[in-house]
Amino acid sequence: MRLAAKVAIVTGAGSGFGRGIAEAFAEEGAKLIVADIDEKRAAAVASAIGSGAIPIAADVSRKADVDAMIRAAVNAHGGLDIIVNNAGTTHKNQSLMTVSEDEFDRIYAVNVKSIYLTTLAAVPELEKRGGGSIINTASTAGVRPRPGLTWYNGSKGAVITLTKSMAAELAPRNIRVNAINPVIGETALLEEFMGVPDTAENRAKFIAGIPLGRMSKPTDIANAAVFLADPASSFITGVAIEVDGGRCI
Repeated sequence: MRLAAKVAIVTGAGSGFGRGIAEAFAEEGAKLIVADIDEKRAAAVASAIGSGAIPIAADVSRKADVDAMIRAAVNAHGGLDIIVNNAGTTHKNQSLMTVSEDEFDRIYAVNVKSIYLTTLAAVPELEKRGGGSIINTASTAGVRPRPGLTWYNGSKGAVITLTKSMAAELAPRNIRVNAINPVIGETALLEEFMGVPDTAENRAKFIAGIPLGRMSKPTDIANAAVFLADPASSFITGVAIEVDGGRCI
């Protein structure tokens, strides 16, 4: 198994991409902290995975929650090798002029500040294991931004830039940092991204811009995350892999 004896934290793991990543990591032998702001969803995913998966409720925009999440990995599994900063949020697709200040602040707290907080807490633990892998879920929105999601787009552009800068700075510590850029996917945030009801007709409008002809699925993102966490990718750092069916071509 590709992640045998590895300890991983996946945030936003109660559904969508995060759940897919957690399940894929478990299948490859990793021990897990399944973190989500929704305690019940985290518990359900951990229960479905079974032995070696510990659920924890965590708001990744809060330092106390992030510190507790890292401690949980160390206390339950003896250390930390991989952290996937997957938790994210957005505003509904709309004019940049109508997004509220509270929405803006929450987007940057969850999508950007969380990476700052997890880095401060996780890096010392990764160093104790001789290095590790940090994986950030960014977005094609940070590469090819489109109207209607301007402030969200900016947060994901920040994630991509942070990923590259972190990779350069943490390389001497043998900590690799990479990102995944999913295209719009079949997750709970789908209607927020579209800004219209989730109907076959509306989906078709978004799929028309994806050359491979479908939206992303949690398994697509999970497969990329497994690769970036696998020691086989030990010479890869600072990349943002577009898992987008050709959307960014």
